Amino acid sequence: MTETNDEKIIQLQKDLDNAKHITYLTGAGVSTHSNIPDYRSKTGIYNGVSESPEVLLSEDTLYHHPEKFHDFVMKNMYFPNAKPNLIHEKIAASCNQKGQLITQNVDGLDKKAGNKHVIEFHGNLYDIYCTKCHEKISYEEYKKSYLHEKDNGIIRPGIVLYGEAIDQKKLIDSVNAVSSSDMIVICGTSFVVYPFAQLLSYRQPDTKIWVLNNTRIVNNDGVNSIIDDALATFSKLKI
Repeated sequence: MTETNDEKIIQLQKDLDNAKHITYLTGAGVSTHSNIPDYRSKTGIYNGVSESPEVLLSEDTLYHHPEKFHDFVMKNMYFPNAKPNLIHEKIAASCNQKGQLITQNVDGLDKKAGNKHVIEFHGNLYDIYCTKCHEKISYEEYKKSYLHEKDNGIIRPGIVLYGEAIDQKKLIDSVNAVSSSDMIVICGTSFVVYPFAQLLSYRQPDTKIWVLNNTRIVNNDGVNSIIDDALATFSKLKI
């Protein structure tokens, strides 16, 4: 007989309570509940754009067509008034007790939720700086112009663009977190973007894995899945 989601949630709660160290792996599906669109769905930021995201969000566009890059990120990626939702808050509470979050999200909401153990795998949109003098720039200043008034340097957000490598320290810290965990919770990600999706291969053989998603992940071996809106699942968990 197939387990119901409610029965699975009871087991998930037990596993969360018994785990010594939990690593959460999250993506855009967590922040959609804070009214930040995801990337590739019908309502995502890549839907209907004239050029591919691999072009728009590339180093080449940043440096050779900075006005196009700036226009795209300002219109589609910045949501400064967004607030953390229940998923952010419960993951923060869990991580601050006994865990680590590795997120693909670049919106900074996990830190806003008070999570003290966050690896922002793809960077943070609000870590803005001038590429010429490396001075930190405020969002308000960047909003006005992509050129630094002081030295005419191109301003950019500290996110990983297409063609750029993941920060080596973040990669090492992420691998260490996964390999030292006895439980992994995947939430709000289709888990197909590499090298993020590869992190699971560093888990220990007996590590419990839970996926809390609207869809299953491709590599489903030995994985417990609750296929439902993650917000509904988290609302039933005591953390």
